[in-house]
Amino acid sequence: MRLTLVCCCLLSLAHAERLKDLTRLEGERAEQLVGYGVVIGLAGTGDSDKTFFAQKSIVQAMAALGLTIPNAQVKLKNVAAVLVTGELPPYARRGQRFDVKVSSVGDAKSLHGGTLLFAALKDNHSETRATAQGALLVGGYSVGGRGGGETKNHPTVGILPDGAQVQVARPHSVLQGGVVRLLLQDPDHTTAGRVAMVINMNLGEPLATALDAGAVEVKLPALYKEDPVAFIGIIERLEVTPDVEARVVINERTGTVVIGQDVRIAPAAIAHGSLIIRTQRKEKAVPGVIAETVKEMNEEVGVQEKGGPIMLVRPGPRLGDLVNALNQLGAQPRDLISILKALKEAGALRAKLEVI
Repeated sequence: MRLTLVCCCLLSLAHAERLKDLTRLEGERAEQLVGYGVVIGLAGTGDSDKTFFAQKSIVQAMAALGLTIPNAQVKLKNVAAVLVTGELPPYARRGQRFDVKVSSVGDAKSLHGGTLLFAALKDNHSETRATAQGALLVGGYSVGGRGGGETKNHPTVGILPDGAQVQVARPHSVLQGGVVRLLLQDPDHTTAGRVAMVINMNLGEPLATALDAGAVEVKLPALYKEDPVAFIGIIERLEVTPDVEARVVINERTGTVVIGQDVRIAPAAIAHGSLIIRTQRKEKAVPGVIAETVKEMNEEVGVQEKGGPIMLVRPGPRLGDLVNALNQLGAQPRDLISILKALKEAGALRAKLEVI
């Protein structure tokens, strides 16, 4: 079966993005929490009697309610031991709720229809920061008998929407020494410089300084000393056009190639099977200018298939021209992938080559 060459070229249109989407504030972070608990009410899909920690948990839970049960009488087919994980949002206050994920740690077949008993969620200092309890949402199931069974999706992991409640909140401070630091989501020196420039132009004074590729420091104006939140809101609404690294992404399993807008190829010639690829640079005198002193550089991509016509693609030197020419010749995905790798090895591909 003949494979189809698939190539997606990114649009070259520059677009501005809000600083709120490009950066985050230093000191503003979520905290990861984890806890242990048990899920009850399962329809015979819980842990087996070999999972001793689930059995012990049920015995302790019943004892806390004033009921003593011997270990030997506890059957776990409707109970499962789980770990509860979640992220405490920044600026979370006591009593606020957030989502948590519940995952089986025993040999339970499914958590479908179960209810999580009270579970304490702790931070990396072993301090209880939140508690969780409630009915699970599981996007899968597992059914079967002696003759066989069926499993859909992942039934041993569930979600507890708004199932956790904050018990201990810690204050976050993004203002340190009268300055606010913006951390770029994708560190880049050019983008950091643009962020500082846009902030200074809009505020009318040199308050922003790019510290490095990943951080921009902004001084708090005297007008907003008592209201830093309003100042941060003004900064977050400003728009900046981020600089994008030239990149080619290849998925060899699907034959997909994604080419960034700034990808270029230098003069080169490659023979691959029955294909011959040439990229060359030509000089042409600029009209109205002395030819000996000023010349215009034109780049062309030439592709030749054995027994077929030579195809020239103008203007170069974008890699998309080469891809379009290969598409017209009916090249296979493996041809393009091999050519891109060879161009990179030869130093003719002016971009980062990423294989996924």
